[in-house]
Amino acid sequence: MNIGIVNDMDMATQAIRATLDSNHEHRVLWTANSGPEAVRLCRQSPPDLVLMDLVMPGMNGAQATREIMRSSPTAILVVTASVNHNCGLAFEAMGAGALDVITTPSLASNAGRHEFLQKLAQMAAIITDHQQSAAPPACQPNSLACGAPGATDTLVAIGCSAGGPAALAEILTALAPVNQAAVVIIQHIDARFIDDLARWLKDFSKDPLQLVTEGDQLQAGRIFLAGKDGHLEAHACARLRYNPNLGGLAYQPSVDVFFASIARHWKGRALGIILTGMGRDGAAGLQAMRDAGFLTIAQNEASSALFGMPKAAAPFAAEILPLASIAARINQWIQSSQ
Repeated sequence: MNIGIVNDMDMATQAIRATLDSNHEHRVLWTANSGPEAVRLCRQSPPDLVLMDLVMPGMNGAQATREIMRSSPTAILVVTASVNHNCGLAFEAMGAGALDVITTPSLASNAGRHEFLQKLAQMAAIITDHQQSAAPPACQPNSLACGAPGATDTLVAIGCSAGGPAALAEILTALAPVNQAAVVIIQHIDARFIDDLARWLKDFSKDPLQLVTEGDQLQAGRIFLAGKDGHLEAHACARLRYNPNLGGLAYQPSVDVFFASIARHWKGRALGIILTGMGRDGAAGLQAMRDAGFLTIAQNEASSALFGMPKAAAPFAAEILPLASIAARINQWIQSSQ
């Protein structure tokens, strides 16, 4: 890939260059030491991927991401020395359209270089995603115990990627308490930062929000965020489990895998929603849900930070809605089950 590096620290830029040079699959197209310079270079010489620092004087990485996505949309990966200290800014950048976030590799050692190159390979797979949706992988046979009280038969499933954190925050803020349903969110993000995302999203939710653990039961009035232990699946008896054995997928957890498991196993009512994101994850899963008789929704182009995932899913969406209308539609749908 042709890559643009945006960082105001020479040592960080050198560390990223050294990591890229060790791989020979990527070429540094240009470097910028400020947000405005990055915006200008993206217009003049568009790269395949921008590696965006967060904390810079004047225009920070989230602001630069927003400007780039507005003037010359480009795939962006946030690269920062300390995600934990800047998680709000990182999720703001992802809400503006950045694909993911990762820690800056070390210049003094090989620390973080392997993970960094793995992340770039993942980004390349998403950027060059094929044009046709593949069939979702088969789910694991169900082996979870049934019979526990408190399970719901009403499920809202939401899948998103770039732009997702901001879209989720808007939906959770406007969403009434989901007393009669459970909500499950699949957000593409590096596994090392999913805990930070869960803590960040809790501030917007009126309902308890938790990371999914193996065997969790879907209970009404709760919001579940897919974690880092594999591809999340919904099974009979309103339980959740992780499948760590599915290879060849650009993102873990996969929206396609989760939505397909709902189509195969869910016995109650379900609503599938695809929000903003790059790539095609979720399109085949949404098709499976619609074919199974469930309601399906995709976010519209005008309100999407990136229209890749919703565009791919649109042929299988019964409704295409602006982001500002989705929470109200969820509220209406949940109430209609009472």
